[in-house]
Amino acid sequence: MTERRLSRGDRLVVATHNPGKLAEIAALLAPLGVEALGAAALGLAEPAETGSTFAENATIKALAAARAAGLPALADDSGFSVAALDGAPGVHTADWATLPDGSRDYGVAMALTRARIGEPEDARAWFTCCLALAWPDGAVETFEGRIDGTWVWPPRGTEGFGYDPMFLPDGEAETFGEMAPARKHAISHRARAFAALRSRLG
Repeated sequence: MTERRLSRGDRLVVATHNPGKLAEIAALLAPLGVEALGAAALGLAEPAETGSTFAENATIKALAAARAAGLPALADDSGFSVAALDGAPGVHTADWATLPDGSRDYGVAMALTRARIGEPEDARAWFTCCLALAWPDGAVETFEGRIDGTWVWPPRGTEGFGYDPMFLPDGEAETFGEMAPARKHAISHRARAFAALRSRLG
């Protein structure tokens, strides 16, 4: 595949309808001079995430947005995994937060996760992020990042989004929910995936 690159001033669709995730990705893109356009603001539909891996789901979302908008698109598929649950919720992280009316409540999701964990000795947990960069002609590349730590209960902090208040990264005293955004952006699974992506930016 011919190498594709994005340069300062280029527009990039961020294929998410999650405002917290959009804000975090836009903040990571800002120093690179790439303009982030949210999928919701462009009126793009959310495709069904039918993949069995983070890479498959990220690719589905990125390709759908790139083809619909006629612009390069970046999609993130990420999730929270717990060793005591054999890596669940994993790719089903958002599903565990989805209520009968279709809305999402991560407070409910964290409580459900804690209930399913029970009382194991293994507190290991991790976040995974896969970024897919797609082009309108169907070309796509994926980049993955992961950060390890432990789950905590009760959740701590109101920063971030999703399972952030339940996750304590290795070597840190604060959960993602307690960290200042700049600190989280520097060490997160998404930041690590972005480090791999930077070879295609600028």
